[in-house]
Amino acid sequence: MPPRKKIETMPPELKAWLDEELVRRGFGDYVQLAADLRAKGADVSKSGLQRYGSQFEADLANMRIAGEQARAVIAANPDEDDSMSQALMRMTQHKVFEVLKVVQIDPDKMDLGKLTLQVSRLVRASLPMKKYAAEVRAKAEQRMKEVEAEAKAMKGESRDIALAMLEKVRAVYEGAL
Repeated sequence: MPPRKKIETMPPELKAWLDEELVRRGFGDYVQLAADLRAKGADVSKSGLQRYGSQFEADLANMRIAGEQARAVIAANPDEDDSMSQALMRMTQHKVFEVLKVVQIDPDKMDLGKLTLQVSRLVRASLPMKKYAAEVRAKAEQRMKEVEAEAKAMKGESRDIALAMLEKVRAVYEGAL
């Protein structure tokens, strides 16, 4: 087994500082970053920092893309029937087995129960959020109907202005769903 990388053996607070600095510096300036780390008592080479920084930047980019894709999927497919949670479980299961193959870990030696439990907790956590979102949506729709009735009861130019404003609010509301 190869020796652990110096960055992996850093104290958690120094590692957190390094991660923040990499992001702040735009994943560059490795010479100065190595000097700053030496001043803090960690002797990590510029090359080691660059290897770590490149992987960290790629991981952040992948997480950003995954978040954007998830938002797009959810916006395009409201999850009224919990299909998103089911898809998440299937995708997670598939990815776990892919990872196990790549790192050549025997699935029988891996505690898949713990992983499954975490996925289950994620799915369970999404249910109250969906219920709350449905309640808020219903209240908002009810209030829009009430405001519309009030606007229609008005007369003259005030009525026209109120209805025009209501249409703008409705457009924003419907665009946000």
